[in-house]
Formats: sequence, structure tokens, C-alpha cells
Amino acid sequence: MSLSRYFPILDWGRRYDHTAFTGDAVAAVIVTIMLIPQSLAYALLAGMPPEAGIYASIAPIILYAIFGTSRALAVGPVAVVSLMTAAAVGNIAESGTAGYVAAALTLAFLSGAMLLALGLFRLGFLANFLSHPVIAGFITASGILIAASQLRHILGIEAEGHTLIEILTSLWAHLGEINLMTVALGVSATAFLFWVRGGLKPLLRRFGLGPRMADIGARTGPVLAIVATTLAVWAFDLGAWGVAIVGEVPQSLPPLTLPSFSPELISQLVVPALLISIIGFVESISVAQTLAANKRQRIDPNQELTGLGAANLAAAFTGGFPVTGGFSRSVVNYDAGAETPAAGVFTALGLALAALFLTPLIHYLPKATLAATIIVAVLSLVDLSILKRAWDFSRADFAAVSVTILLTLIAGVETGVTAGVVTSILVHLYKTSRPHMAVVGRVPGTEHFRNVLRHEVETQPHVLSLRVDESLYFPNARYLEDQLATFAADKPELTDVVLVFAAVNEVDLSALESLEAINARLREAGIRLHLSEVKGPVMDRLKRSHLLDELTGKIFLSQHEAARELDAERKPATAPSD
Repeated sequence: MSLSRYFPILDWGRRYDHTAFTGDAVAAVIVTIMLIPQSLAYALLAGMPPEAGIYASIAPIILYAIFGTSRALAVGPVAVVSLMTAAAVGNIAESGTAGYVAAALTLAFLSGAMLLALGLFRLGFLANFLSHPVIAGFITASGILIAASQLRHILGIEAEGHTLIEILTSLWAHLGEINLMTVALGVSATAFLFWVRGGLKPLLRRFGLGPRMADIGARTGPVLAIVATTLAVWAFDLGAWGVAIVGEVPQSLPPLTLPSFSPELISQLVVPALLISIIGFVESISVAQTLAANKRQRIDPNQELTGLGAANLAAAFTGGFPVTGGFSRSVVNYDAGAETPAAGVFTALGLALAALFLTPLIHYLPKATLAATIIVAVLSLVDLSILKRAWDFSRADFAAVSVTILLTLIAGVETGVTAGVVTSILVHLYKTSRPHMAVVGRVPGTEHFRNVLRHEVETQPHVLSLRVDESLYFPNARYLEDQLATFAADKPELTDVVLVFAAVNEVDLSALESLEAINARLREAGIRLHLSEVKGPVMDRLKRSHLLDELTGKIFLSQHEAARELDAERKPATAPSD
């Protein structure tokens, strides 16, 4: 087997040329500028030292470049995973302590090990159990939680909590301690960053920049806010006025660190690590596949698990915390012209240089500016319109979205995402346990059969043709029996029942037993049971049972053939004698 399957770098690396290098280098410069403030901000959100955000964006990016399959995905700290890290580790240790850092390293290690195991065993399909409405609901609720949690930095007060009620209650209790200078900086930075999203690009266009460069310039707007507020704090000594600043950040490359292997700590973090792994993978694979589709490239979900697993293991051993692929910087990476994962390697080199030489420049960076960066970034994730769309389209999906949003806000991110997964599975089981079944008849003049409630069709009084629009398995086997009995009761002249299996892809043992029971019950009533349009794999399964030997009727290739033969059988019996 080709090694390039497990090491994609061997595939794109052998074709690497000067054109790709140019595109990757330009993209790396732009993403590095964008990633420095993002890394610091998400470290603040995760409750980690600011340098941890930079550390988490160096080695993980390099490992992903070796094992990942996306050409544009930018791996590093992201808002939702950082929030989940703070929620998980905050229950174990106090932020700012050595125990907190050790727990965050362990969380990254567990997440990396889980992702790597899922990738090696080709289990990427497990992420499909988290439906899109649930993901949308969880991200929306997380965005609200994150924005609320950062208000304390904007207001310059102490507050805590992992749920919306706890956060708001704590903020209310400390309102009297508001630092007006911090508020001025935080509100100004927030307003500027909101303006940047819509106003900076048109301004740059008016100054003569092209659409692409103007767009990239607008995305790096947070750097302007950081420079301006840092200079303001330094020039006017605002730290003496109570403005919280980042302070001293070590000038060093990522250190070699070891996660804790304490059984007690691991037992406390294993569930949060699993949830972080699932959410991180779903977010990452969604971004990667979207960008890859634009260039007709292929993403291997199982290899992505391996790449993200290696990235998180790298974070655990280099002073970081859990990471995944970020949407905003991946889009910037793509738009800036990244051709291969080497752009990520160049970005890592740029961040390494920043960690060595630029960290003294952020000593006076106010935490309020980082909070503003986070708030503006996450509010773009909030999409409450998902509630209306889900309500209009599917009440079951609306229930899943609502439960996820409410429980995430009220009970915290872990409870919310767990409830979302459970609700998604329950909704699926509910839908499949009550499959759509329709009595069908022939559309006049054709060989097509449609629902009698939706179309003007021809039916036979002695034949019940029932189309089953779902695979048959244990949750819906009894429902099939009940529905068939209900429909049959409306046909007193019934002599034949045809189950149309065009949409049935699977029949399990429970459903087989139900079919045998239906066959026996109809036989006692003098009614024959037929099957039509049975798919090959289903027929192979039925041939291994006794049903076909005991079936009172026939197996028809098509519903048209079934209707024609059963009608032909009936006509001689009703024809007048000479």
C-alpha cells in the first residue's frame, strides 16, 4: 500500500514547485499576521497563558501539514474548542495555576489520541451522528456564551461562570467595580472591529486596492486594533489606571511539555476530550471539504482524523491546548493563494519568529482588545434564524436545535453538545420508527404508481399496494404490521396485498419476523402477500430465510407487473358467461 495514503506530504511534496512556493509564502505572511492576535485571544478564552496560544499554533500546524489532506486548512486554537477547554479544565483547577496548564495539556493529549485512533480504525463516519441542525445550534449557543464570558474583560471586572445564567449573575454582582478606562478601550476596539468587517474593504478599494487585497486587508483589521490600543496603554500608562494588560510573555520557542497521566485526571477529562474531538473534527472537515470542492480536490475524512490527532498530540507536548481547523483563517489562507499544506509550515515558522522576537511588543496589549477580537469573531457564528428555518422545515429538527441551544446556555457546553448528540439519535430513531407508508395506484396511461392521497390514480378494490419508504428494522417492524392492518381494514374485498420495496435497502431479523407474521396472518384471512421491486441485497438476505418458501404470493420485478398480473387473474372470474 502506498505510503502517501498515510503521509499525504509524500504526494504533494514531490510535485512542489516555485509557483506553489510563491503562493504558499504569500498566504503564510498574511495568515501569520492574522493568527498572532487570534492565538493570544483564544488562549485568553481557554484560560491559558497568552503564549500558549502561539505555542498551540506552531508544532500542530507542522504535524497537520505532514498527515492532513486539505491544501488550505489552517489548524490552531478556535473559539468553540477554546471555550470547551475552559469549561472542562475549569472544573478541575483554577485558571493561572500549574494544575490548570497540566490539565489542558492532558486534554489535548486525550483528544489527539482519540482522533488518531478513530483515523487508524477508519471511523470517521461516527461524526455523522451529529446532525447539521445540532451543530448549528451548538455553535450559536457557544457564540453567545463566549461573547458573554468576554464582557468581564471589556468592563474590567472579575466575573466567572460556565453557563449564561452564572456569567450574567456574576457580571451583575460586580457591576459596581467597572473600570471606565477599560470600558473606553474595549468598546472602542469592539466598535472598530465591527466597522472593519463592513467598512474597511470599501475604504481600501477607494484607495486603489484590488478586490482580493482589499478583502485580505479587511480580514487583518484586528492587528490595527491591537497596535493602536497597545500604543495607547504604553503612551498614557493606562496600566496604572487599572487597565488589565497581557504583561510579560516569554521570548522562546514552544517548550517540551508532558501531559499528566494521572488516572484520576484522565477519568475526569475523557468525556470532555471525546466531545472536543467530535466537535473539532466536524468543524474542521466541514471547512476542509468546502474549500477543497472549490478546486475539485479530495479530502479523506479518516486521514483528516489522523492529521488532527497528530496536531493535538503536538500541542500536548509543546505547551499548547486542544486545536482544530479554523474557519476564518482557513478562508484567508485559501483566498491568499495557499497551494499546499506547506503554507501552514511557513506560517508556523512565522509564528516561531514572533515568539522569539515580537513578544515584548505585546507587553502592554490590553486584555479588553483581545476580548473585543473574540466577541466580534464569535458573534458572526450566532445564527438564531436556524430556529425559524428548522421550525418551518421539520418540527423534529427544531426540537433538536432548541434542546441543544437551551441546554448549552443553561447547563454548559458539555451538557449541550451531549444533549445534541442524544437528541439527534433519538430524532433519527423516531423518524425511522414511524416510516412513511403510502397506498399507491397507477397513474392513468402510464406504468408509474403514486400515492392515492396526492394523485388521481387507478386502484383495484381487491388489491392493496403499500409502498414502504424506509428500510425495515427493529424500531419500525411492529409499525409496519399496524399500518398494514389499518389500510387493509378499509378494503372489505381484499384478496391480495403487495408491499412495494423500492425504497427498502435493509431488512433485519426483527423485520423479517414481522413479515413472516404478516404473511401468516393474511393467509388465515385468505389473503395473499406479494412483494415488488425488491432490491438485490434485500433479496439476497430474504433468500437466507424461510419467508420466500412460505410466501403465499409472488415476488414481482416491478409494481406494474404485479398490478397487471393480479388484474388479469381477477378478470376471468368476473367476466360474464356465454
